[in-house]
Amino acid sequence: MSNSPVAAPSHAAATAVTDADLRLAHLLADAAGAAIRPLFRTACAAESKADASPVTQADRAAEQAIRALLATHRPGDGVVGEEYGADRPDAARVWVIDPIDGTRAFISGRPIFGTLIALIEQGRPVLGVIDQPVTGERWIGAHGHPTLFNGQPARTRPCPTLDRALFATTAPWLCSAFDRVRAASGDTVLGGDCYNYGLVASGHVDLVVEDGLKLHDFAALVPVIEGAGGRVTDWAGRPLDGASRGDVLAVGDAALLDQLVPLLEAVQPG
Repeated sequence: MSNSPVAAPSHAAATAVTDADLRLAHLLADAAGAAIRPLFRTACAAESKADASPVTQADRAAEQAIRALLATHRPGDGVVGEEYGADRPDAARVWVIDPIDGTRAFISGRPIFGTLIALIEQGRPVLGVIDQPVTGERWIGAHGHPTLFNGQPARTRPCPTLDRALFATTAPWLCSAFDRVRAASGDTVLGGDCYNYGLVASGHVDLVVEDGLKLHDFAALVPVIEGAGGRVTDWAGRPLDGASRGDVLAVGDAALLDQLVPLLEAVQPG
């Protein structure tokens, strides 16, 4: 069952991502960062949403800033955001926003959260941004373009064997396969939210395994990692799209997929 309001992909080919799309994506990330930075490590009060996840003024201000720019520059496109829901989700092109992925890290003053911005066509992510506004780190990837990290090409690193791989995940209780993957991997690092996926794209981490993610959590990750030479799938090895259920497997070296998919088969989330 889909956790997304965006339609499943059709068989029609997606149009190319243009330079104008890339410029707009940078503009959106700049605006979100300008809203977030003044509130970082301040008395920015947090509230609990219905699902018990936290939200702050920074989350809302960043998403509002992005939506305002989209209303000006792409009024016909759809928008799906974590904080303010969906507008025109059946449009041919839909922007998907997570203004702060890792709100708990933001609240605790740890600069390992990020803003996620994706562009989806026919249900598939074709452009993605992972932006860390405090440290000034930005990954941007798009179909037909190499992934860039702060303007320079980003590449995943070779790691063909799981027992030598560095496995990252946000928290054991957010990954139902944690014990199984940790036991098979070379080493494990905890914390990081979307920042871990940027580190996969830049060749510092080899794999991330998580489940329970929503479209706004994973859509931007796909073009970033795949444009750097990696792969992002669900736990069965299928491509992620608007109908994916939220179990995410990201690897820097595609050879790891054949080792991880059988490992995850016994713990497929329901």
